[in-house]
Amino acid sequence: MAAIELEGLTKDYGDVLANDGVTFDVERGEIFGYLGPNGAGKTTTIRTLLGFLSPTAGTAKLLGHDVTDEGELLKAKRELGYLPDSPAFDGTATGRDVLDLHGSIKGDERGEELLDVFEPPLDREIRDYSRGNVQKLGLVTTFMHDPELVILDEPTSGLDPLLQQRFTEFVRAERERGLTVFFSSHILREVRKLCDRVGIIRNGRLVTVEPVESLLTRSGKFVRLQAAESIPIDDLEIDGVHGLAAAADAGPSAADEYAFTFTGDVNDLLEVLRTYELIDLSIEEAPLEEVFMRFYGGEDTPDRGTRDDRVAASVDATNDAVRGDDDV
Repeated sequence: MAAIELEGLTKDYGDVLANDGVTFDVERGEIFGYLGPNGAGKTTTIRTLLGFLSPTAGTAKLLGHDVTDEGELLKAKRELGYLPDSPAFDGTATGRDVLDLHGSIKGDERGEELLDVFEPPLDREIRDYSRGNVQKLGLVTTFMHDPELVILDEPTSGLDPLLQQRFTEFVRAERERGLTVFFSSHILREVRKLCDRVGIIRNGRLVTVEPVESLLTRSGKFVRLQAAESIPIDDLEIDGVHGLAAAADAGPSAADEYAFTFTGDVNDLLEVLRTYELIDLSIEEAPLEEVFMRFYGGEDTPDRGTRDDRVAASVDATNDAVRGDDDV
């Protein structure tokens, strides 16, 4: 049984289709990244999984429990850790007060250990916290009861590079202990470091689900070259060349320097280049951003999920006020 199961999940507001038939599973013990720009529908999926929103159609399960059944959802939440994209705590409470409250509700098997990792300032009032300190406290509350599954929405937002690296190392170690992690992000480098598989969502629709290594293969190579003399652009426009342009930072000899992504056979490229005198040639693994742009294509079109996330935020805030569970 998968840790998360979505089948045809749809959230329709009439003029806004936030999630459109989203279907995928997250296996137990894996780190699954949910990828897409702000407004693509990632947070809507998460809110539906957590029961803050009711799906228009389709099904969703957490740890085998139907999230539309309140009793079943409660069972799932006992084994769940959740970090929202903007954790909100009582501004007049101290960090220690917040941890005491969370511990009394869901348990505190690992609080001291987590404090050593993330180091939030416990004796300061939340209203005096920086964005990063709020995030650090949120991470402690997410993992303190030793959950079986964690759902993280933009987990490294506000963290400095050192804490981001510490978070990465911590999550990798947790996976080795059997933890399942589902997190949304638009920061591709952290997805690349952590994930076993990723799902890419665009305008509420799931574009693909595949292993990170598969995406890296599809991204090809990033090529930068400098020739002793100009190379006719037509000679470089072979199968597999994408985004061919003179290097932007090449300086006075820009006409002799080129940069592009190459997804073809490198031997074919070298066969073309061997007829020219090259001063410099580098062929490196392309950044994962290249894959992302393949799915989004730089199109300047409205994202249907954008308005939905505003609507969902309003619904979420209302539900949280009623349930009192905005950070539990």
